[in-house]
Amino acid sequence: MLDDSVRQLLDRPHKLVLWLTGAGISAESGIPTFRGEEGYWRVGSRNYQPEEMATRSAFQRMPEEVWAWYLYRRGVCRGAEPNAAHLALVKAEQRGGDRFSLVTQNVDGLHLRAGNTLDRTYQIHGNIDFMRCTKECLPAPVPMPDGVEVAWEKGRALSDQELDRLRCPSCGAMARPHVLWFDESYDEPNFRFQSSIEAARHASLLIVVGTTGATSLPMHIGTIAAQRGVPMVVVDPEPNPFSALVERTGVGAFLPGVAGNWVPKLADALHSR
Repeated sequence: MLDDSVRQLLDRPHKLVLWLTGAGISAESGIPTFRGEEGYWRVGSRNYQPEEMATRSAFQRMPEEVWAWYLYRRGVCRGAEPNAAHLALVKAEQRGGDRFSLVTQNVDGLHLRAGNTLDRTYQIHGNIDFMRCTKECLPAPVPMPDGVEVAWEKGRALSDQELDRLRCPSCGAMARPHVLWFDESYDEPNFRFQSSIEAARHASLLIVVGTTGATSLPMHIGTIAAQRGVPMVVVDPEPNPFSALVERTGVGAFLPGVAGNWVPKLADALHSR
């Protein structure tokens, strides 16, 4: 149950409710973080860590291996289904309209598959179901083509036919996964950087779900909200840098636990107002 102090935060008139989600919201759908055993990838005799595979430099050196790794990851994501927290955010958008914004770090595409709209969902790390031209001839990412295996087995090489499908449909250059790599920077066209900052500057309530702020933009969003004195509700099994912001500012609440428990309650409480 939500206590009275949290309900009071939700009962205020809000011009914009900004939701910020991370890996924790998808954990209940069975998607691992890929920083554990599932994330390592063998190339020849060497095991590469995710931080090494998920880079532009790795793609330039061994594009087929990087694509194989991402196709394996995509298979895991496509095998998962949106959970109660994802579905609650769909209802929150339907009820909130232009007073709703969602910033997600997740590349699994579960928010869109659940029913959130692309216009109000800022996928700041990309979406594994999309690819884009390495020569940047297209103005936007394109969906992954039909005929590329979804259920991918570790160690299997890409076939020539699969490689042909992983090319830009416009110019024929090799395509790349539509994800933000570790050696790249946020931008607006691909990752809605400025849109996310503007949402943080205009939000009257920030709800943070399942992220520790390990990457710079999410933590920047939290810092902007804290500096503005915006109430922040943080959902996570353990205290994290966002809950520390709440403790420091004294504005907001930390709700220990999983997204599937708290997000539907928060969304319903906002609607009941």
